[in-house]
Amino acid sequence: MLIATWNVNSIRTRLSQIIDWINQVNPDILCLQETKVMDDSFPFEPFEKLGYSVEVYGQKSYNGVAIISKLKPENVKKGFCGCTDSNKNIEIFQDQKRLISADFNGIKIINVYVPNGSSLESSKFEYKINWLNCLASFLDEQEKKSELICLMGDFNVAPSNLDIHNPKKFEGGIMASEKERNALNNVLKNRLIDSFRIYEQNTGHWSWWDYRNNSFELNKGWRIDHIYISKELSSKLKSCVIDSSPRGNLRPSDHAPVMIDLNLNDMDEDFFEDEDDFFEI
Repeated sequence: MLIATWNVNSIRTRLSQIIDWINQVNPDILCLQETKVMDDSFPFEPFEKLGYSVEVYGQKSYNGVAIISKLKPENVKKGFCGCTDSNKNIEIFQDQKRLISADFNGIKIINVYVPNGSSLESSKFEYKINWLNCLASFLDEQEKKSELICLMGDFNVAPSNLDIHNPKKFEGGIMASEKERNALNNVLKNRLIDSFRIYEQNTGHWSWWDYRNNSFELNKGWRIDHIYISKELSSKLKSCVIDSSPRGNLRPSDHAPVMIDLNLNDMDEDFFEDEDDFFEI
């Protein structure tokens, strides 16, 4: 099963690029961030013509997430639905459409667009930390159900200095501060693992390049788009790659797709809610 995540920075602006990429790669599940469109204005038809089901959670001009899938998703939830963390005012996060989840053959796909935070001195930064803390509580709820999880999206956090092209310049700043990294680690809590780092331990691999200063041409990027999987799925992981080729398109998204390949052919039947829904990979 090929599962991908991509911050497309406007579904309407990049639609033809996304469709071209789908035709080339043929993902089973594609999670999109920054769709920037209301649900009733989402371009469903091009994806449905390719045989994909589409679930969206969007807003006008900002944010927005979507799950595009060959399988019909089950138990679709939008926002921090079901989170019972009494220490957080969950309602303050509902205006920004940043999380959508769904079940596929015993695996819960959680697609997130984590707030950028703007700067360490900004009120948006505190919002980001609180949002990540709420995500941690949301994951705690899923863990109680003993679910297999695939958490992915644009996290706007470089987990370590290996994930920044110039850590001497950017370490400690926005997307690379200790507070953000600790908040991300609190989400993962050693229950989820970074699928990319299973295969690649070195620096020099980026998923985002600033539009300014010829950052892509000079390969001055960050790795802030991630796919985290339950440890139980690690033995099923065949690969994790960052496809930087779409970043070279005319008028591209500033992010590149990240994708994993899971071999689910030999998984125990207990993992699947409905064996009849399973499809050939």
